[in-house]
Amino acid sequence: MRQSRVLRLLDRLEREPRADAVIETVRKGVQALPLGDGRDLLHGRWLGHPVHPLMVQVPIGSWLSAAVLDLCPGRSREAGLLVGVGLAAAAPAALAGWVDWAELHRRQQRVGLVHAVMNAAAVGLYTASLTSRVRGRGAAGRVYGFLGLTAVAAGGMLGGHLAYRQASGANHAEEVPYVVTQGWHRIGAVTEFPADQPVRRSVDEVSVLVVRDAGGAVHALAERCSHLAGPLSEGTVSDGCVQCPWHGSVFRLSDGWNVRGPATAPQPAFDTRIIDGHVEIRLRQGPDGQAADEAEAAQRRTGTGVHGHGS
Repeated sequence: MRQSRVLRLLDRLEREPRADAVIETVRKGVQALPLGDGRDLLHGRWLGHPVHPLMVQVPIGSWLSAAVLDLCPGRSREAGLLVGVGLAAAAPAALAGWVDWAELHRRQQRVGLVHAVMNAAAVGLYTASLTSRVRGRGAAGRVYGFLGLTAVAAGGMLGGHLAYRQASGANHAEEVPYVVTQGWHRIGAVTEFPADQPVRRSVDEVSVLVVRDAGGAVHALAERCSHLAGPLSEGTVSDGCVQCPWHGSVFRLSDGWNVRGPATAPQPAFDTRIIDGHVEIRLRQGPDGQAADEAEAAQRRTGTGVHGHGS
C-alpha cells in the first residue's frame, strides 16, 4: 500500500528549509518574551503535560457548536455568541502553543509554523464572521464561519501530525520503566565518575546519566531528556541539578524532578549503591505498583500472554 498524498506532503513540509529564516526570527522573538515563571505555566509543567492541547478545546468546541447552530433556523444569535467565545479563548491558547513551538526541533517547527498560519486564518475568518453578524449580515457570517471551521480542521490535522507523528509534547522517557530489567546493574568503578561531572552509561540499551557529587553520593537518571530526548550527559551540572543542553530543561539529580521546563515530565530515577568499589544502580519504583510494573515489563520482553495489572 502506497503512502497517502497527505503524508507525502507533510513529509515534504518537514524537509522544506525555505521558511527557516522566518522560523528563527519568530523563535527568538517568542523566547525573548518577558514571561518569567509564566513560561513554565504555559508549557504545562504544573499539569504534567503540555497545556496547549487542553486550551484549544474551548475555541474548537465553541466554533464547532456555532456551526451546528448555523444549520438550525433562528439560532444565529446563539451561534454568534459562541463565535465570540471562541475568539476570546483563542489568544491564550495560541500563546501557549507558540511558547511550546519555540522549544521544538526544526522539522517540528516547520510543521508548527503552517499549523499556526492555518489557525491565524481561522481567527481572521471568525472575526469576519462575528463582524458580519453584528452588522446584520447573517448569511455572510455563516459563510465566514464555515470557512473558518475548514481552516480549523486543517490546522487540527497539522497539530495531530505534530503530536502523534513527530511526538512534540510527548514524554520521551516514558518507556524506561518497561525496558530496564529489575534488580541491580553494575555500571563501573567509582573512580570512573569524577565529582560533579556527568557521565553516560548504558543499562539494557537505555542510556543513563550518572553524577557523583562532591560528597561522594552517586545519582543516576535516565539520560535522554523527557522533553525531546536531549543528551543530559552533555548538559551542565550545578546546585544538585542537571540542565539539558538542547532546550534548557532542569532536572533535580536526587529524584529526577523537572525543576524548570520546557520539560513537563520528570526523569526516571535510579537507586544507587557502591559495592566493592563499584557503582550499581536499580530503577527506582514507588511501593505501589512496583511489582505490577516489573511484571508488565517482563511480559513485554518475553511475549507472554498475561495482560493488565490486575491478573
